[in-house]
Amino acid sequence: MKSSKPAYKKIYEDMLRIKFPDKKKDCETILTKACLSEFDVLQIENILFKKRKSHMDLKDKRLRSYTQDTILQILTYQKIHELNNTQLAAHYGLSRNTVTSWKKRFLLIKVYNKNDIHINNSSL
Repeated sequence: MKSSKPAYKKIYEDMLRIKFPDKKKDCETILTKACLSEFDVLQIENILFKKRKSHMDLKDKRLRSYTQDTILQILTYQKIHELNNTQLAAHYGLSRNTVTSWKKRFLLIKVYNKNDIHINNSSL
């Protein structure tokens, strides 16, 4: 059985056209991709809804699941931007415990410079 993913690109293009035409320029680089990854979806959500933090939004974020690639991209973002676990958790709407468990489980990252990233997966 083939698992189907939502057509994120179509969904966000429609949202930008109907509800957020002023933010379309901010999302153009992400929407030029043929297929959006989970990390791209997180970036678009941050652009569109970054000031909207209600009780329901936080409740909905508790039940999210992330692929290994998305987790590694989030942790790489943390290293590149020199964020601590609390700052990263606030940026992506995660718990600090989630970030800590990801770091323990998945990786040791050495960033020599922002263009040269080496990832060591310890438990993959």
